[in-house]
Parts: sequence; structure tokens; C-alpha cells
Amino acid sequence: MNRQAPIKVVIAKPGLDGHDRGAKVVARALRDSGMEVVYTGIYQTPESILRAVVQEDADVLGLSSLSGAHLEYAKELCQLLRDNGRDDVLFLVGGTVPPEDADTLRGYGVHEVFGPGTPTSALVEFITSNANQAR
Repeated sequence: MNRQAPIKVVIAKPGLDGHDRGAKVVARALRDSGMEVVYTGIYQTPESILRAVVQEDADVLGLSSLSGAHLEYAKELCQLLRDNGRDDVLFLVGGTVPPEDADTLRGYGVHEVFGPGTPTSALVEFITSNANQAR
């Protein structure tokens, strides 16, 4: 029987955003669905987030932002992923992201944006469908 390795996900909280309850709920839901999840903890720099993605050989990066700095961090991370040959990573942003910022984020290279109240089942379904295509 040929078993596929679990999808590897890094969940990260950039900058001074110390509110991580949502990130922990998402990490638990993804783990419960069979994914391998690494949560970086709060107060991460883009460089430390990239380092986690590279070290873990992650398939997915989930950036959780409640501080309003999602545009700056996502733009920098998209560039760092490209510069380091990891633009194959499925990059998701979640949190309090105004709907008008979603297209800007996608323009940077973010694959999808999930706002408050998104069911965790929708995240699992999106990741499973899209991360498996990239493998």
C-alpha cells in the first residue's frame, strides 16, 4: 500500500500580534484532520517564519493576522518565499482582513484569504484540495 505523507503546515503569527487563540484553533483542527502542523508561536519575524517553512519542508504556510499589518507581512513573505525557491508553498492568510485587502494579498502571491468565522472544515477542504495538487 502506497501511503502519502501527511500535508505539512506551518502556522505563524507575525509581528507584535499576541492574540493567538484563532491560530491555535486552526492548528488543532488541521492536526485533527491528519495534517502535520507546526505552530511558530507569537511575535515572529518574516525571516523566522521563512526559516520554519524551509526547515520543516512545509507544503502550506498559514499566516494569522489580527493586528492590521497583514499586507506588509504577506508582501514580504511572498518575496522571501520566491527568493528562497519556496514559492511552491500554498500560502494562506487568515484573521481580521478587510475584504478589500483580499485581492491585494492575492496579487502579492497569497493563494487564499480566510476571514473571521470561517469554518475550520472549509480550511481543511481548501488545503487538502490545493496542497495535494502541488505535490
